[in-house]
Order: sequence, then C-alpha cells, then structure tokens
Amino acid sequence: MSMNNAPNVFLDPNANRFQVNIINESRDNNETPQEDVGSDPPQYEETSFTDEAHNRLRISYRPGKRELFDNFLQNGERTEASLHPYDTHTKMYYLQTFGHNTVDPVPKIDYYRNTGSVSGNKLSRPSLLEIHEQLAKNIAVSTGSVERVANGESTAGEEAADSKEEENKTGFVKFGWVKGVLVRCMLNIWGVMLFIRLSWIVGQAGIGGAYYLISRSLGPEFGGSIGLIFAFANAVAVAMYVVGFAETVVELLKESDTLMVDESNDIRIIGTITVICLLGISVAGMEWEAKAQVILLVVLLVAIANFFIGTVIPTNNEKKARGFFNYQASIFAENFGPNFRSGEGFFSVFAIFFPAATGILAGANISGDLKDPQGAIPKGTMLAILITTVAYIGVAICAASCVVRDATGNINDTVVPGMSCNGSSACSLGYDFSRCASQPCDYGLMNNFQVMSMVSGFGPLITAGIFSATLSSALASLVSAPKVFQALCKDNIYKGLHFFAKGYGKNNEPIRGYVLTFVIAMAFILIAELNTIAPIISNFFLASYALINFSCFHASYAKSPGWRPAFRYYNMWVSLFGALLCCGVMFVINWWAALITYAIELFLYIYVTYKKPEVNWGSSTQALYYVNALDSALALTTVEDHVKNFRPQCIALTGAPMIRPALLDITHTFTKNNGLCICCEVYTGPRKLCVKEMNSGMAKKQAWLTKNKRKAFYAAVAADSFRDGVKSLLQASGLGRMKPNTLVIGFKKDWRNATATQVENYVGVIHDAFDFELGMIIVRISQGFDISQALQVQEELEKLEQERLALEATIKENDFEEGKSGICGFFRKVGTLNISKHETKKESTINTIQSMHVGEFNQKLLEASTQFKKKQGKGTIDIWWLFDDGGLTILIPYILTMRKKWKNCKLRIFTGGKVNRIEEEKLVMASLLSKFRIKFADINIICDINIKPNKESWKFFEEMIEPYRLHESCKDITTAEKLKRETPWKITDTELEAFKEKSYRQVRLNELLQEHSRAANLIVLSLPVARKGAVSDYLYMAWLEILSKNLPPVLMVRGNHKNVLTFYS
Repeated sequence: MSMNNAPNVFLDPNANRFQVNIINESRDNNETPQEDVGSDPPQYEETSFTDEAHNRLRISYRPGKRELFDNFLQNGERTEASLHPYDTHTKMYYLQTFGHNTVDPVPKIDYYRNTGSVSGNKLSRPSLLEIHEQLAKNIAVSTGSVERVANGESTAGEEAADSKEEENKTGFVKFGWVKGVLVRCMLNIWGVMLFIRLSWIVGQAGIGGAYYLISRSLGPEFGGSIGLIFAFANAVAVAMYVVGFAETVVELLKESDTLMVDESNDIRIIGTITVICLLGISVAGMEWEAKAQVILLVVLLVAIANFFIGTVIPTNNEKKARGFFNYQASIFAENFGPNFRSGEGFFSVFAIFFPAATGILAGANISGDLKDPQGAIPKGTMLAILITTVAYIGVAICAASCVVRDATGNINDTVVPGMSCNGSSACSLGYDFSRCASQPCDYGLMNNFQVMSMVSGFGPLITAGIFSATLSSALASLVSAPKVFQALCKDNIYKGLHFFAKGYGKNNEPIRGYVLTFVIAMAFILIAELNTIAPIISNFFLASYALINFSCFHASYAKSPGWRPAFRYYNMWVSLFGALLCCGVMFVINWWAALITYAIELFLYIYVTYKKPEVNWGSSTQALYYVNALDSALALTTVEDHVKNFRPQCIALTGAPMIRPALLDITHTFTKNNGLCICCEVYTGPRKLCVKEMNSGMAKKQAWLTKNKRKAFYAAVAADSFRDGVKSLLQASGLGRMKPNTLVIGFKKDWRNATATQVENYVGVIHDAFDFELGMIIVRISQGFDISQALQVQEELEKLEQERLALEATIKENDFEEGKSGICGFFRKVGTLNISKHETKKESTINTIQSMHVGEFNQKLLEASTQFKKKQGKGTIDIWWLFDDGGLTILIPYILTMRKKWKNCKLRIFTGGKVNRIEEEKLVMASLLSKFRIKFADINIICDINIKPNKESWKFFEEMIEPYRLHESCKDITTAEKLKRETPWKITDTELEAFKEKSYRQVRLNELLQEHSRAANLIVLSLPVARKGAVSDYLYMAWLEILSKNLPPVLMVRGNHKNVLTFYS
C-alpha cells in the first residue's frame, strides 16, 4: 500500500495509534518523514497460495529492513529487539483506540498466548461485558489477568388412516388365525418334501409377512434389499412345488406307459399347465384361494392318516420285494445312522429339505389380509410348527422303521439257504437285495420317491395328498410372492418397480405381480429338476430368515420403547444366534451361492442408501441412531471445550427457511459438516393461533431443509414479542455442548419505515446476544433477504396454471364424449379440438406475458436470494479486522475459503495502525496470521480511520438521522422533558455530541470500504458495539446503515471476546 502522509504527523513523537490529521492520495517527494529520508515508498506483493517457496509470506520491505524481515521469517514472530515496543500496554491505550474513548482493542498476538508462555506475556482483552455494559466512571482494565482458554461457558398417522379406510371398504375379505395362518402354514410345511423327498432324506441322513417385519424393523436399506430377494424366493418356490406335483403325475404316466415325450419334457408340460391353472385361481381373488386351501388341507390330512394306517396293515410279497416290511426293529436300527451316497452330505441334503420349513411365513406374508395379525400370526404359526413337526418326525420314524434303504422290486430275490446276511435287515427278513450294491435299484428309501404311496393303505389317497400338498404350497407361494412384491413396490423404494404396486378389485389384488411371479416360476419350471431348484430357494430363504432374526435382535439392542415382544420366552441373544446360524449354514451349503446372494443384497442396500427414499417406518435403525446420538451427546458433556475444537454453532433468524434462503445459505456455508445450524422463527400474536400455526408448520419446514440438502435444524417459538421469542431461543436452544455460540441475523433494511417498537426489538436482540455472551453476525445484501412476496406470486401462478390445465382436460374429455357416434360426431370433435387448441394458445400467451412481467419485477430479488448458492469466481474476501474479538472475525472467512464455492477467493486483511509504523504493523499482523496458519493474499494497514469524513457523507448521515432527533437544546426545559417522556427512543443532542467521534468513524469507514473493497466478493467487518443505556436504538441502526451502505455483501461480525483461534498444538 502506497500512502502519502503529512509531515507534521511524523514529527510528533507522541502520535497515538490511528491519530492522523491529513491523508493525501499523492505525495510530494520532498515531504518525506525524517526517519525514512531517502527510502522508497513501500510496495506490497500478494501472498502466494501455492507451495512456492514453502508457502512463505512474500512481503516487500524498505531498504535497510532486510535484517528485520529475515528475523521475522526465522522466528515467525515479532521480537521486542527487532521492532519498536508498543505503547499500548496501559489503560490509556484502551481509552484512546481510534482516538476515541473505548476499551475495544485492536487484534494482537498477546491475547492468544497460553498462560506462562516463554515467548511473551499473555494479555487479557476486555470482556464483551466491559464493552457492552454502560461505561463506569472509574474504569479499570486489567492487562495481566489470566484469560480462560476454554470456550462455550457461559408420517405414520397417514398410513394408519389409509389402512383403516381400506379395511372399511365394502366386501373386503379378512381372515382369522385358523384360515389365515394355521391352514396356510400347515399346507406349506406339509409340502412336496413330506411326500416325495422325506423318505429319501431319511435314507441319506438317517433319523437323528417377512418383508414388513424386516423393512419396518431395519429400515428401507435392509428391507428393500431383502424384500426383493424374499419375493423372488417365493416365486421360485412356486416352481419347486409345481415341479414336485409334475414329478408325481409323470410317475403315474410312467407306470401306465403313457408318457407324452420323455420324463423331463413331460414335467415341463405338466408344470406349465398347472401354474396357469393356479394363476387363474389366484387372480380370482383371496376368497377363492382361501376356500381352495381348506379343501386341500382336508385331503392332505386324510393322506397323512392313510400313510400311518398303511404302516400297520400287513404287507404282501410285492411290497416286501420293494422294501416294505412293516415295523421292524432291525430296519429301524439299520436306518438310524446316515449313509450318504452320490456325493451327498449332511448340508446338501439339508439344502434340499430346508424349503419345507419356509412355510412358517405363509401367514405373515398375507398379514394385510388378516383380521388381527398381532394375535393370529404367533398363535397360528406356533401351532402349525408344532403339528407339522410332530407329523414330520412321525412320518420319518415310521418310514425308517418299515422300509429298507435299497430293494430290487423282484419278488424272486429271496435268501438262498446257507447265505450269509452280513447284518442286512432285508436278508434277515428273507430277501436278498445285495446286488443293489453293484447296480442301481429302483426301490427302497434311497431310490423310490413314491415310498409313501407304496406304504399307505390306499395308494391313490397318497397321490391325492401329494397333489394337495404340492398344489396348496404352490398356490400359497403364488399368492405370497406378489403380495410381498406389491408391498415393496408401494413403498416406492425402487422407483422403476412402482408399476407393480397397483392393485385391482375389492381386495386390491396385485394382478401385475401375479404375472411377474408367473414368468419367474415358468423360467424355473423349465429346469424340471426338484433337487436343483430346492437349494436355490434354501439360499434365498436363509438370507431372509437371517435378517428376520437380526431384526428382532436389533430392535432389542436399540432399546426402542415401541419394541415390546409379547412372546414370554423371547431372548435377544437367541435371535442373534439364529441370524448367525442362518448365515453360517448358507456358506456351508454353497459358499459361492451365498457370496452371490450377499453381493446382491449389498448392491441393493447401497442403492437404497444412496437414493434415500422418503419413508418413515420407525425402524430399529432409527432407534439406534437416536441411542448413539444420545450417548455421544452425553459423552460430550463430560469433555471440557477447548479452543482448538471451536466451531461456529449458529442460530440463524431466518423465519421460515424458504423465506430467507440467502441468509440460510451463507450461514450454512460456514456450518455445514462443521457446526450446528438452527433456523429459527418467532411467532407473535394471539397465542392460540400462533401455537396452532407453529405446530402445523414444523414438519413441513424441517422437510424443506432436508429436501434442499441443508444440514440444519428448524426451531420455532410463540412469544408476545419478537425480542422475547429470540431471548427464549438464545437461552433454550441446543443440547449439552451442542449449544449455539453465535447469532446470525439479517440487517433490518426497512428500519426507517418500521415502528419504534420494531426497531427496539431488533436492537434489543443484539443486546441480548451480547448479554448471553454469544458471537454476533449481521448479514447485509443490497436487495434484502425476504422473498415471501415473490414466492407468493410464484405460488399463485402455479395454481392458475394447474386450474387452466384441469379446465383444458375437462373440455377435451367432454368433446370426446360428445363426438363418440358417427362421422358427423368425429368431424365435430376435430373442429372443437382445433378451436380449443387456438383458445388455449391465446390464453397461454396472455399468461406467459403476465408471468414475464411479474418475473422481471422479482428477478433481482430472486437472483439475490441464490447468490450464495453459486460458485464464487476468482476474487477476494476483504476482512476489516479492526477490533480483537477473540478471532471470530477472521475465522468465519477462513472457513468460507475452505468451501468449494469460495475456494477461489483470497483473503485480504485490513486493520488499523500507526502511520509511521506501517511496515512493522504489517509484519506483526503477518506473524499473527502465520501462527494461526491462515493464508492471505495481502495485508493493508489503514492509518486514517479517525479523520473526519467528507462533507457529503456526513450530510447524508445527518439527513438520515434527522427524523429521529429530539433537538432538545432548541427547546425550553419543560418542553424538552415532555418530549423525552413521550418519545424516549429519539436521539438527543447530548447523545449525538457524546458519540460524535464514533459516528464520524462509521461514516469514514464506509468511505474507506468504498475505496478499497467495492469490488470484493464479500466484506467481513468488525461489528461496532453499542453500550446499553448510552446509545439509542436509532443511532445504532444509523451506524450500521451508514457502515454497510452501497457495498457488496457484508458480514458484520463480533465474537464474544473469548479465543476461538490458537497457535498452540
């Protein structure tokens, strides 16, 4: 900075800081200060932001000052030996800053030292209380006191309503626990495995609405991913049961030698026909499906009873040749242990049998169709598990006690006298099946899938049971899969699948889901191999059951009060064990299939997490977030605040956040991912109306913040006055250590047109913030912040456009109705459409013109409201750090430069100093900033702050305050006293004279700001503090007005005079 100063200033050895009488823009070379005769004027270069020269500060120096500069670079700070000692360590310094009585100090490194620092004494800046309260007659400011380093002292209801309305629809079918749960579970568990594979499993191994549950427990990320897998598993289960049914039919065709093509193709043909018939029953509605299930259950029970009866009916030679000998202890002993063959093992056999257990969720899958799901599902499911478990164990024991593992089927394969049996039970019973060890046989537990038919008292009944079991299970899965899929699609977690959410008929049948399930089932029916399909289903169902168990554990672990399991013997650790067991079994059965399943789940989980669907299910994940947040907040209260961890935690008086977006944006810029931001609104007026309006808007306004990706909270209060409301917010906002430490408000642009009460409330808020020891930021932009009028116009235009489109649609619909019949009607319709089309264009043109007019009217305001959302180009943030407030004035712009939108802006520092010590002052400030590790582009020492402003500027200020002056000196004492009582808010002549120097300073500062910072992207300026009871509200507002007038966006900042910066690690 090149400056010309009058010589008389330099000749005065007692010239105090900032006391300069004359400043000239140009300088006569002859008028040179005596102490710098012959030296060149200082030229200051811009500090590089690159790594050049190790990021060292580049500052030009006067000839002869090289030693001083080198000393600064080596030591990083000013030493008393290298620079002239400050004459500012006494009380007189505080009383004469800027040549005016104030204790407000300039920025100084000694305020930021630690106690006991060896590099210098720690000084204590005046507290905010000392600056803000009325100045005592005998002020005493301690300069050596120890300052403390620590800072900071000081829509679930709608879903329920929709559900209730749906239940009350005419003819809506609801099921009880027997028909809805018990019957379905039993039919599913007594499926194809019972009749076709249980005997084979015994031979090998010996004797020895899930989606809702998961999604509502673990949230949409888990629920959405597992929901698709669970629905897919149910669709594949349809194929498994249909293939089991087709196998039985093919066996019958084979016995009668009436195969259509071959075994595999016949299974495909019969399976296709069967699944089409089942689809027809399902589409007919839940009521028909439920009736069919009851009939099928009766047939199934008769078939099972027929099997048990058959085991006690004396066998014949034909059945003996096929391995059936009634109950024999030797056969039971022989079949007790495992005898795995053909590469099978325990877990491969388990994988084939496991789908039998998947029926336990048949009732839960249609929970929406139950009268009382809470009571029906546990009662029906537990009873079904008990009954079917007894049946399975009974059938397994009976089959293992009556039938040998291998049999030839040849009645002539009897034991020859003298033959050694080698422990074979068949041999001891008179039959020789030893050739089965060397060549394949067709009968016995290991070879014949129709053992139950052979053992039963009446074979066709078993066949009927197989038909019943397979068809009922297939039907249940065919109903379950679309229901689960429909529930998933209704939640709209995957936008592309919403097409399948639509239901039809009184029961809201998912017809589209049925078709999708049919396609998936057909694809797996073409495999035509039951032992191939079963392990696939096992893998998917195990994944589902793992998450069901984990859901229960997670809900318990989250300690949510809403999780109240009614099952007496429930234990969260059993649930966790079950989840781990399911995961482990998945990998043991088929490790690569398990990896694929979890990879699919992970992909879907990441997708849902990224998309963040707008759902609120009260999941245990949410409950756990709350618990973790609460624990963290409580843990934080035990940790003392430290200056190194200081971050701006702001209350922003935005009102409704969408009304003043620019104020929110600038606040959000320095709090996002860094500190707390609370958007606050104060409702004033009749309390009942205020509270009602406040409560109705809370969720909407917080949702707006979330939708617009603003990491902020919304808070509102109802109060008698604006100031009372803000006072409540300042005291009660926050939690523990997460309490606001800074108040952000917009500048009251209309203060000259506002009432005295409104101005008093506004200035009172600033006083209250200082009383509560909060930092203060007042933001001013030229167009103002409030865009409510523009939003209202925009909303009205949108409403008119919607009404126009609705009217246009109605006209077209009526025209089509009128023109339905005949050629004449057709031409009439076309003519009408053309007319309406022209009319529409005309109306549209008129609306467009109106919209443009309104848009132009509000364009500047709307552009101003988004200016802080845009990326700032290359430019500067000018920091006028005039008073040391603890460092908040410098910290805020530094944080801004860390943001993507502001990273191209460089910091320029402006501060006051002595005219004869410009370079030394500059080095001192550079030292301070380098210690704080804050990069800057330039430092400017302003030496002429306290000179009088020009006449035009001062005249403007006087004209601005004229309507608010009392002019008591021109009136007699009685009249003057009366006016003071009637208008206590007016500016008295006494007050104006007392603070004339300070008024000069604000006007002069605006002139300097206009000169140096008019082109800046942003100005950050030390906020002047008005003493309570001494400075009137209107005078203070006039100071703020003149200080920030006709400038780029301005942040007037004042910290709470406690350190927010430190250079100690």
